Amino acid sequence: MAGEGADLPVAVVTGANRGIGYEVVRQLADRRHRVVLGSRDLDKGRAAAARLDPGGERVTAVRLDVADAESVAAMADRVTREQGRVDVVVNNAAILYDTWAQARSADLAEVQQALDTNLFGAWRVTQALLPLLRRSSHARVVMVSSEGGSLHAMSGGTPAYSVSKAALNALTRLLAGELGRDGVLVNAVCPGWVATDMGGRGGRPVAEGAAGVVWAATLPDGGPTGGFFRDGEPLAW
Repeated sequence: MAGEGADLPVAVVTGANRGIGYEVVRQLADRRHRVVLGSRDLDKGRAAAARLDPGGERVTAVRLDVADAESVAAMADRVTREQGRVDVVVNNAAILYDTWAQARSADLAEVQQALDTNLFGAWRVTQALLPLLRRSSHARVVMVSSEGGSLHAMSGGTPAYSVSKAALNALTRLLAGELGRDGVLVNAVCPGWVATDMGGRGGRPVAEGAAGVVWAATLPDGGPTGGFFRDGEPLAW
């Protein structure tokens, strides 16, 4: 993969063997990116990569459990060795849409588990790839968030998911402020209610939700940073 089109931008997408992440990989590959498809299960990741890119020219799978610091470090080492660059990071991996729970009685072990993937996972991956992002002249980081993490819209329910996404939004703002001098654009994107394994039936097509993520991943220089968007339009924090 590194040989053909070695001058193409490189994107790393987490939680990408299915759902929104899978579709983001497809759309970025169609936009002439080389894409590293992160998956906790490497066999599933390889199968997904083969469906998207049978020739293995644009998409390659890597084992990546964002909740495991050693796995994240191994991914970063491999990407550095094999790709030599990273221009886009899409932190998509997320778990535990806890519709059954209430904050007043939440299982805090479940909340901690959600935070470890949804917040700290994105944090680990971004830190691990930051040396490569800083070398890029057009670096972009996208946090796949949710309006469920909007303080403006919160009223109760799904505590683990909502708190983890609110914290992810805060991390977005912090990183955008700190990395602006390096030209790294960092934004949070809500893909909307999408018909995935997590979202369930009745949601919008996956391609539509993923398109907003890809928009943020391919912003032009001088584009927004530190924002929260759906379909390219600002959302209330």
